[in-house]
Amino acid sequence: MLDFNDTKTAFILKTNRQLRKAHWLFRLVANSSLVSFGSWASNIALKIGLPIKGIVKQTVYDQFVGGETIEECQGIIDQLKAHGVSAVLDFAIEGKVSEDDFNKTRDEIIATIEYASQHEGLPFAVFKVTGIGKFAILEKYSAGQVFNQEEEAAWQRIKQRVEDICAKAHEKGLYIMIDAEETWIQKAIDDLATEMMERYNREGVVVINTFQMYRVDRLDFLKESKRHADEKAYHLGAKFVRGAYMEKERERAAELGYPDPIHPTKEGSDNCYNDGLAYLSEHLNSSLIVAGSHNEESCRLLADLLDKKAIERKDQRVWFSQLYGMSDNLSFNLAKEGYNVVKYLPFGPVNETLPYLIRRAEENSSAGGQSNRELGLIEKEMQRRGMR
Repeated sequence: MLDFNDTKTAFILKTNRQLRKAHWLFRLVANSSLVSFGSWASNIALKIGLPIKGIVKQTVYDQFVGGETIEECQGIIDQLKAHGVSAVLDFAIEGKVSEDDFNKTRDEIIATIEYASQHEGLPFAVFKVTGIGKFAILEKYSAGQVFNQEEEAAWQRIKQRVEDICAKAHEKGLYIMIDAEETWIQKAIDDLATEMMERYNREGVVVINTFQMYRVDRLDFLKESKRHADEKAYHLGAKFVRGAYMEKERERAAELGYPDPIHPTKEGSDNCYNDGLAYLSEHLNSSLIVAGSHNEESCRLLADLLDKKAIERKDQRVWFSQLYGMSDNLSFNLAKEGYNVVKYLPFGPVNETLPYLIRRAEENSSAGGQSNRELGLIEKEMQRRGMR
């Protein structure tokens, strides 16, 4: 039986000092007003050049980011691997707009693939399409609008960068995950992912698209994606997440007067997520599942599905995934019971990863965030260690 309350296993990598620091941090991010002020203040401080890099690095950065470079992450990768948990290096740089920056980001992602192919414990790579191409181009394509000559050239450059990354993953024998983003650019991302899967997933899964199951249309889209894969004779790679843009999605829908694309209740999102897992688990002969979830019930559901179907826990077609610095009770207890687990391990310079860090803090401080759960588990482990 999976025991997600086994804190000895969950915090096996944390020293007493690190546990106290995590406790202090999650108490801070549980305060939504403080997080909102801290996010605003951090952005301002960086823009005007205040020396806050050290403060950020000693707090939220150390909790949620592996290091400033790929090499700095290696110690954490080794620790995870020693306890049965794989990692995926995630170049967590956002908000770039120039072609030079897009090319640099592509090159950094390819560097993670090269590095992963030479080091154990790194079976995946990952990227965001907005990291290698202009948001406005993805938006215009997704809206079905006609490009002018300059925009068409920009679109072709985006496609080539995606091709470069996926080709390198195929060459090196790695899985490559393409993250989902806002609904109004997602069609472009889905079309790119589908083209890459059709090209590289002939013998097995290389390219993995991401399905945000808090969207009301995603279960139907998942089934249509599977039908398309069967028709075109390629394997479907599917990473399941609930989604990370709910407030932004709802605000935009209300402002522009179109139907809210998000399930109206958490229960609706949960049911859609779990139904997606159940559906694709019936088609594992030609699919791969990555269950990106911090939800205990969804993780338990997939684990039960595997056991009931007599599918080996180490079957490479099914993976559980959580973010570094969060839900260690899921990651390490699943790994302890023999399931495949991969942690997203972000890296990058402190000032350039700040947007990622702010999103993590805001996610944890929200009503549906992880702070209270994380705090309860940390306090239980502190008590077990005699620290309270």
